[in-house]
Amino acid sequence: MRSPRRALTLPGGGATSARMSTIRTVCVYCGSSPGTNPAFIAAARHFGELLAKDNIGLVYGGGSRGLMGDLARTVLDNGGHVIGVIPEFLKSKEGIQTAAQEIIITADMHSRKQTMFARADAFVDLPGGIGTLEELVEQMTWAQLGQHPKPILIANIAGFWDPLLALLDHMAQLGFVHSPERARYLITDSIDDIIPMLKGVRRDTAKPADQETIKKL
Repeated sequence: MRSPRRALTLPGGGATSARMSTIRTVCVYCGSSPGTNPAFIAAARHFGELLAKDNIGLVYGGGSRGLMGDLARTVLDNGGHVIGVIPEFLKSKEGIQTAAQEIIITADMHSRKQTMFARADAFVDLPGGIGTLEELVEQMTWAQLGQHPKPILIANIAGFWDPLLALLDHMAQLGFVHSPERARYLITDSIDDIIPMLKGVRRDTAKPADQETIKKL
């Protein structure tokens, strides 16, 4: 197993910072398909167990299939709280997780993403497809622009995100990542490390004005 790595070093010692932030909810981006590696489903289920055990609510895309479905079901099966956010046009395609305590149906994808952002204290990216990648990069972009200080973590399960991490390092080395002190993210290949790493990052609560700005992006 690879040792956890970080890109764009976090100021103040990163995950070892003495100031602990409160993580009440975590937004998880992941695939609506299971993928071909059983490690992906296993990781989603294990993370669901850990979220419920730590009394941290799950904010996710609302679907009942793939990694999303297994993650949400596991949280619910272990007594955790699930907030599903899904646009009207995806209700039949991805299938709503009707057992979730909160189901929010939005008019479009932009409203979905804004709602997920507003309900989350942190973001975790599990394996997924183009949509998962887009959601991750959007949060990284907003952070780089100073629009939110919420921690972002890439769960590099079985090396899934290695090509992306290489590209991000490449862009940073060539000077295309501006405000690196803001464009920071955590990386781990261990599901067990995710919650401690998120809690260990010093973050201030995003200001309401920041959320208003994000709506306009």
